Amino acid sequence: MSYEAKRCGVQFSPPAIILMYRHKQTDQVRKRVIPVRNFSKYSDCCLAAERLKNHLRHQDYLGGVPLSQLERLHVVLRDHLLGHSLQHSLASFQVDPEEDLNKLGDEELARKKGHMDKLFEQNRRHKDDPDFVYDIEVEFSPSDQEKCSWDGESDDGF
Repeated sequence: MSYEAKRCGVQFSPPAIILMYRHKQTDQVRKRVIPVRNFSKYSDCCLAAERLKNHLRHQDYLGGVPLSQLERLHVVLRDHLLGHSLQHSLASFQVDPEEDLNKLGDEELARKKGHMDKLFEQNRRHKDDPDFVYDIEVEFSPSDQEKCSWDGESDDGF
C-alpha cells in the first residue's frame, strides 16, 4: 500500500467522505473526495461503511482507515440527513456518566458502548507494558454519602 491516511471528514452537500492522505513514494499530501452514493436517512451505516471500504476503487486509500471511523462518519452523514446538527451528532458518541443508558435505543446504545470500548482499550495496561503493575492497592477516602447497613462492620463476625 503506497498511501497513508492522515485525516478523514465528511462533506454534507453532496454527501462524501473527505480523505487527506500521504503518497509514500512522493511524500505529497493529497485530498480525495469519495462520494457516498445510494445513502439515505434509512441506510445501515455499518453496511455502508463496509461497502465503501471494500470498494475496489477506494481500497488502497481506505486500507489504513479503521472501519469504526468510517461508520462514525456515515452516522454523522445520516444524522445530517435526519436534520440533526453536527454538535448533536458528535455528542451522541460521548458518554455522560449521569445519563441513563437503559433509556437509549439499540443503535445509540451501540455507539456509546463502542466509544466506551475504545476508551477502555486506550487506558488498558498489558503485562508487557513497561509501567505495568500486577497488584495495585488503593485506599479510598471515606465519602460523605449516607452509610448503608452493609457498609459497616457486622456483629456476626463475618
